Order: sequence, then structure tokens, then C-alpha cells
Amino acid sequence: MTDFSNQERAEVLTQAIPYIQLHRGKIVVIKYGGNAMTNPELKAQVMEDIILLDAIGVKVVLVHGGGPDINDLLKKLGKKSEFVNGLRVTDKETAEVAQMVLAGKVNKDLVKLIQSRGGKAIGISGIDGKLLAADFKDKELGYVGEIVEVNIDIVLDVLDKGYIPVISTIASDREGNTYNINGDTAAGFIAGALNAERLIMLTDIRGVLRDPSDENSLIPVLTVAQAHALYDEGVISGGMIPKVDCCIEALDNGVKKVIIMDGRIPHSILMELLTDEGAGTMFVKNEE
Repeated sequence: MTDFSNQERAEVLTQAIPYIQLHRGKIVVIKYGGNAMTNPELKAQVMEDIILLDAIGVKVVLVHGGGPDINDLLKKLGKKSEFVNGLRVTDKETAEVAQMVLAGKVNKDLVKLIQSRGGKAIGISGIDGKLLAADFKDKELGYVGEIVEVNIDIVLDVLDKGYIPVISTIASDREGNTYNINGDTAAGFIAGALNAERLIMLTDIRGVLRDPSDENSLIPVLTVAQAHALYDEGVISGGMIPKVDCCIEALDNGVKKVIIMDGRIPHSILMELLTDEGAGTMFVKNEE
């Protein structure tokens, strides 16, 4: 904003007042996808946007992935990554790698980034406080977890203390097994348990495209019924399946609106929440 005059900056802020009032005190869950995290400059900008939202009274919960980092470490270990319908096939060693990367490196790097720019953050995983309890989703996928219980108390405690919760998506069962949880799925369950006002999913695509090869075929709004019809048509397929699944799950569990948007666009979160422009594909329960 270096080319803006002080008067123009003030005007921008005053125009945001109705949106600030609308979202102050509300819980917004942001899912930060692995492939949208690869640009350091953009990553820093996303964290600054989150800090701004926190400063104006929005209760932000950041749920993150880290697929590219897991891929890199597996490659160094000589293990090949395999996916089925967007879900990583996970043996016991891969589950340990996911825990190390997600709950360790990726989580703490995001916490450090938030704090280095003046924010307050606490990093936790789905294992901490029994936040996410899981069981096998499909034995053929290995330790890919299906969430069976969400204990949201630890997240509420962190929010009440004035910190931004930064959550890595691993879970455990009663026997102490570690499960890799799809980040989109985990975000949907967490947002639902929090009865969040919005779930914003930052990824490396614009949203749901009617034609995957045509960026201009973005579908701006989808109801649950319309989304199910797109499954049948094959429009929603591959890695988009768990994303849309989590959108529907979140709506079914009380989230008001869910948005899939391109996290590579600068300040896309602020455009969604603090302007009338919006971005990506918005999922709503019904046409009302």
C-alpha cells in the first residue's frame, strides 16, 4: 500500500467497519493447504492476515497440512508416496514421518512465523488433549485415520487465553497408534465441533471448476444437493473429493459457510471476510 495516501488508507479501513463488526467474536477456521504453503513470501503474508483478523477480534483457528514436506522426507528415506482418491497410503513408518513433519517442523515453523510478526500462537496436534480420536478408515490405506471423536476443549482453552491455535492433523487411538488424517477432513470436523461461522480452505486451486482445464469455469456457490449431483457427474473427483466431503460434513455439523479458495492469491482471506468481493467456491446448506 506504499502508493496509497494516508487518506486513502483511512477510507479503506472505514469501509471494512461493517465486516469487522460482523465477524468480531466469531470463530473462523482456516485450513492452510500444503501446496499453498510453498512460497515463503506468500506464507508470511497469510500469517500477517491471520494476525490482523485476530487483532480485530476474530477468533481464528489455523489447521494446516504439509503434504509436500512429508513427500520430501519420504523421498530422502527412499519411500515412494502413493495416493488413492487424494488420500496418502500410510504404513506405520509413514505415519511416524507424518507425525514428525506435521506436529514438528511444519507446525512449529508456522507458530514461529506468527510470533515473529507480533501474533500469539500455540501449536498443538490432534493427539494433544485427545483433540482427534481416530480409527482405521480403510485397512488397505494403512494408518489413514477416520475421525471418531472430537474433543474441542483444548482449542477453546487456547482461544480463551488469547492465542491462535495452530493445529496439525494427526490423531491417535486408545492403543496409542498414530494416524495420518487428511487435513481437509480434520478441518471440517474441527470447524463443526466449534460451530464456526466459517471454514476457509486455502489451497492451490481457484475452487470447484466445472471444467478442470478451464480456470474460468469456477462455480461460485454450491448447495449440498448440487455438490452431490456434481459427484455423480464426475466433476468432483480425485483430490477434490475429500475437500468437498469436508465442506458438506462441516455444514452438516453447524458451520454456517465453507469456502474453497486459491491461497496463492495475496490477501485472499481478507478479501473474503472484509470486503464484498469474495473468492473461490462457497458451500451453503441450501439455497436460502
